[in-house]
Amino acid sequence: RLRFLLPVATQIQQDVIKAYGFSSDGEGVLKFARLIKSYESQDPEIASMSGKLKAMFLPPMTLPPHGAGTGGVAAS
Repeated sequence: RLRFLLPVATQIQQDVIKAYGFSSDGEGVLKFARLIKSYESQDPEIASMSGKLKAMFLPPMTLPPHGAGTGGVAAS
């Protein structure tokens, strides 16, 4: 799912950010992302919106159960 969504999301972002003075290439996307990240710590609304956007494209990940790498048997 991520292999399909990430390129589409990146293309949409490239198309939008060029209207705001960013280049529509990978470097422009990185500059935009860094700028948003810096504003997240300064503005709770931007932080909230950024979190919601990430949640749409990156579903929450769960950690495997403790000991899953050892076949579920605790080492002694």
